[in-house]
Order: sequence, then structure tokens, then C-alpha cells
Amino acid sequence: PMSELPTTVSDSCYARVGLMGNPSDGFKGKTLSFLLENFKATVHISEKLDDSRIELAEPVFFDSLDSLFTHSQKIGYTSGMRLMQATCKVFTEYCNKSSHTVHKERGFKMTYETDIPRMVGLSGSSAIVVAAFRSLLKFHNLTIADLGISKTEFPQVILNIEKVELGISAGLQDRVIQTYGGVVHMDFSPTANTSSPYTPLDAALLPDLYLAYDMHAGGDSGVVHNTVRARWEQAEPELLQGMAELGSYADQAAQCVEEKRYADLANLMERNFAMRLKLYGEAVVGAKNLQMVRLAGELGMAAKFTGS
Repeated sequence: PMSELPTTVSDSCYARVGLMGNPSDGFKGKTLSFLLENFKATVHISEKLDDSRIELAEPVFFDSLDSLFTHSQKIGYTSGMRLMQATCKVFTEYCNKSSHTVHKERGFKMTYETDIPRMVGLSGSSAIVVAAFRSLLKFHNLTIADLGISKTEFPQVILNIEKVELGISAGLQDRVIQTYGGVVHMDFSPTANTSSPYTPLDAALLPDLYLAYDMHAGGDSGVVHNTVRARWEQAEPELLQGMAELGSYADQAAQCVEEKRYADLANLMERNFAMRLKLYGEAVVGAKNLQMVRLAGELGMAAKFTGS
């Protein structure tokens, strides 16, 4: 009954860190990732009584016209609005195929808030999508199983919202960890166990880690991946071999974590970044990002990208 349905719901999704193997997840590789609870995106849905319209609202604020100009010049005109809209569209498609009763005539207002730093590889976009989809489930008192979606299929649903609906170039890594939580080893290779390609690890085994980011050095991960996709489709030998090697680092890293061999883990992080630099080149990696990684090395710390 509609009287039993919630009128106000919220759901949050945390930032993601690719500890090892990235960016091979988009190229049939393997990764080791974890959720970072320091930052999160939250989506709120409030029912609009006696109003069947759907309202999507976005908190867009700029400190000044100069701030707006800099933001628009660097990042463009993309926003969380399109993420929420695409999520609502795909959610409705699954509802239409479901045997469960879904009261789609209920109007609501959907809003979001996020403190995940933008454009620095912490998966802020997919966090909004995951939180939006789970909020829609809560609002309609449904589970992913009610919509015919299994736990292992759910990350692909989230990816399709961004990749198919919005044309964002991305891989499964972010969506797996943001739907599974914790620490997960992921196998996207052709030899993966299709029934269980994702293996959780004990988060308590992770060593102390630091996160460093520069809000002025970021970029669009979709653009970054697009420059490599064509080379991958042309089966460039160096790229194929490099992605496979990155995947092997994820396997080794999982063993290092389980055996608490943290010095070996640090060495793998440095090798991971060196391989990314070799495959993508300094121009794509960026001078400021290179400077940050090299500074960490000078201070005796291992460093790699959390994402792209």
C-alpha cells in the first residue's frame, strides 16, 4: 500500500580509492580497491504530496564570477543533474520490466550533496549515481532483487547509466567497490570466475595510508581513458602487455595485504604508477600530478593515483 511507503529517504555512497591495478579495470585487467569514508555523496528524495511531477535540483554555487569562469573553463558544463536524470531513467526501465508493483505516479524532489573532491580520481560521479539508485529503491520500498538485478550485476547497471546513457568512458572498478563496500579484489580478465569475480578482503589488514590531492591539478577521467581506448581497440602490443601487468600487480597486492608485507605493497604502488606513466605519457598524467608523486618519493613515501 502507498500508505506504507516512506515519504523522505536518503542514501550515501563513499569515495573510492584504487589501491592497485588501475586503470586496467577498463581494459580486462584486475584491481584492488577500497571505500574511503572521509568523503561521500548523499542523495535525498522527498515526496511531493498531491503533485505527481518529478523535480531534480542541484546545489550550484560559485564564490564569484571569476570562480564560475575558472570552473567552467576547466571542467565545462557537466553537472550532477544529468547523473540523477539518467539514474531515474534506467531505474524506471527496470521497474517497467519488474513484476512488483511500483507506484510511479508518486511525485518527488531529488537533491544531492557531496564533499568528494572533484576531478581528482575519487569517483565522485559514480558515488552520486549509486546513492541516487539506492535512494530510489528505498523510496519505492524495493530491493535490487525485486528488479531482477543480482549483487554481481548491480555494478554493471551503475556503469551503464554513465557509459551507455551519458557516454562517459569508465570501468567497473568504481561501481563494484561502491556497491560492495570495504576492500575488494576484482578480476575483469577473460579467465575470471564469472560466478565470483569479486573477492572481499579484511579492511583491518590495510596499512596506514595517506591521501594527497590538489584541487587545481585534476581532470576528467573519461577524457583520460578516451585517449587510450583507440589504442586498445587497435590491439597495440605495448598497451595490451602493460594492462595485463597492471592486473598482476593487483593480485600481488592482495597477497601483500593479507600477509602484511607492506614494504612490498609500497613497491608495487610505485611500479603501478611507473607503468601508468609509460602507457599514458607525461602529457596525460600532467606536470602537477608528476610533481606530487615525485615529492612523495623524495619524502620516502610510495605514491600512485587513486583513479584517473
